[in-house]
Amino acid sequence: MKPILFYCYDAYCGWCYGFSPVIQQIALENSLLQIEVLSGGMILPETPVHISATAGYIQKAYPTVEEYCGVKFGADYLWHINNPDLSDWYPNSEKPAIALCIFKEIYPEKQVEFAADLQIALHQEGRDLTDDEAYRHLLEKYSIQPELFYEKLKSEAYKEQAYYEFALVKQLQVTGFPCVLLQMDETKFHLIARGYTSYKDLNERLQSVLTTL
Repeated sequence: MKPILFYCYDAYCGWCYGFSPVIQQIALENSLLQIEVLSGGMILPETPVHISATAGYIQKAYPTVEEYCGVKFGADYLWHINNPDLSDWYPNSEKPAIALCIFKEIYPEKQVEFAADLQIALHQEGRDLTDDEAYRHLLEKYSIQPELFYEKLKSEAYKEQAYYEFALVKQLQVTGFPCVLLQMDETKFHLIARGYTSYKDLNERLQSVLTTL
């Protein structure tokens, strides 16, 4: 079988946001390699949990992400982190995962780019990914018919796909994000990256495994 690179991420993961430029560059420079983005379901509360539960942690963590990864968190996102008492956010990984499933069906070759756009929408532009309207600007960017997208966003079939991905990520024994695995055959997987990894290190590991083929 042809090798498949699995990028396990979550739209709400700040380290994945920092890792986005790295995985995009890998995708760009390895265009013949099949890359699958899988949503990990990092935040799936049984009942909605307000942003105030995690804002303190994020407040301490995001400067480290900026320093390590060279990304910037946007003022509109940080407003919710710095003013959780005024925020109406209840983070949940389900809807962005469903959106990614829909997008992958339309543009399978652009899934890394779309996952990065979801992260920009949240961490730079401060869009609430639990709100249907948070995706409208991306529908314009990728010329996706809004009626079709929103019909699928509410469909049980795509929700099932998203939850299948969450289960698959668990089955792959991924316990944190980002995580990159290279599947060589039906049973053989190579762990290429666990946690944020620089482009240089990731590319060296990837090429090292690919040259053994």
